Amino acid sequence: MENGTGDGAGARSTGAPRPTYRQPKGVEQYGVEPVPASARTVRWLDLFQIIVNVLLNPGLILVGGLAVVSGLSFWAAVSAQVLGIAIAFIAYTIMSTIGVDYGLPGIVATRATLGIRASKWLLSALRSVASAFWFAFQTIAGALGITAVLEVWLGVDVSVILVSVIFAVLQAVVALFGYRSLKHLSRVAFPLKIVILGYLGYLLATHDAPGFSPAEVFSYSGEGNGWQWAIFAVWTNATAATWFTQITDAADYCRYTSSRKDMWLGTMGAALLGATVSACFGAYAAAATLGTQANPFEVIPGLGVGAITLFLVLVVLVLDNWTINVLNLYTGGLALVNMIPRAGRFWATVLIAIAGTALAAVPSVVDNFEGYMTALGNVFAPVVGVLVADYLVVKRARLEVPALFEPAGRYWYVAGVNPIALGWILLGAAAYGFVPEELLPTPSIAVLSGIGYWLTTTLAARHWPAIREATARAEVPPRPEDTVAR
Repeated sequence: MENGTGDGAGARSTGAPRPTYRQPKGVEQYGVEPVPASARTVRWLDLFQIIVNVLLNPGLILVGGLAVVSGLSFWAAVSAQVLGIAIAFIAYTIMSTIGVDYGLPGIVATRATLGIRASKWLLSALRSVASAFWFAFQTIAGALGITAVLEVWLGVDVSVILVSVIFAVLQAVVALFGYRSLKHLSRVAFPLKIVILGYLGYLLATHDAPGFSPAEVFSYSGEGNGWQWAIFAVWTNATAATWFTQITDAADYCRYTSSRKDMWLGTMGAALLGATVSACFGAYAAAATLGTQANPFEVIPGLGVGAITLFLVLVVLVLDNWTINVLNLYTGGLALVNMIPRAGRFWATVLIAIAGTALAAVPSVVDNFEGYMTALGNVFAPVVGVLVADYLVVKRARLEVPALFEPAGRYWYVAGVNPIALGWILLGAAAYGFVPEELLPTPSIAVLSGIGYWLTTTLAARHWPAIREATARAEVPPRPEDTVAR
């Protein structure tokens, strides 16, 4: 039996193991084990603010600008990014129910699909790497803007690497404290970010240089007609791939949520608002400069703005990076603690922070964004398809929580690995490179892998005892809304 990181109450009520080690006082104690129903009290607004802060970040804002620089029109760039988020959030919201219903981290729940060993040693490793990379990408994107502001404002040429590393360390501090710190940070950051981004958008729209007026930006045609499907598909696919790598985060954000209704309102509302605002802000600055500059936080300091505006740019950059990267480290820590339960959530987060900070010292992470996302998408596209098909169709959204921690339990499969799941993931990853960008390989491979897994599992369950046991109907605890006092 494994060891959890909670206070023991949740473990006794769910069948999950009790902890045998300690973490620093004052930090979140729940790691691999479920959060008890009595602690699931977060409502939709707090969840909305947490997730919208994930989407309102320099990285996704930069992606909107990069899409325009690559040849898309303003509207095409916005549409490509929003479509990519919409595709990803179909799977994202499905997996969010694991957090609401069971209080489990998403990565721990994957043991039911992949097998305990495969979840711990394969998927956790991949998710930890993705988290460290995304942390570095966000940090560098923000550092580029910060250095541009400092150069215009103070005339100081600061090293991007130095700013990235210092900023990464500061961001790591909040993540170490856990979910409560994420909630409080999001409450403060969201309204400030909306107000400041609105003001900065107003400055862009009212700047008197040619190309900056809304009419000119909205009519910017990019290359050709600005809607070339080949380019549009690249950015839709890259955006979807980005969020597919974070599929297990969905349950992590929702494991303290009080009901499915709160989960749906918070998650979908955040996806709609966050994706639209980020895409519009990034694409607007790029279109205003006729596709020559992708980062609005580098464009705005060059507009002749005053010290107050430059200070506000710094504030929003800091808040953007802080909110998204605290979450990157938090979820990355949960992925790593699934691999090394005895480390505890706190120390696992420390290790992810160290790796992410090291990557943040490599600016080429931003330059190779599309390539990194494609590489990660090769693997996570079939992973998402298999996870969704198994949880939603095969297991009918029902998990036996104690078995997730039992080596001899129903989710042990064959030596801790579900060979059918692993087979379809490998097959999907191998096929990914053969699917043209025009066919959106990330969602296409996810769908095909999911269908293949479902059909194969259904057939195998008739003749393979290990598969039949794992897919048998599981008992389900009451939903949080039935057990949590309002």
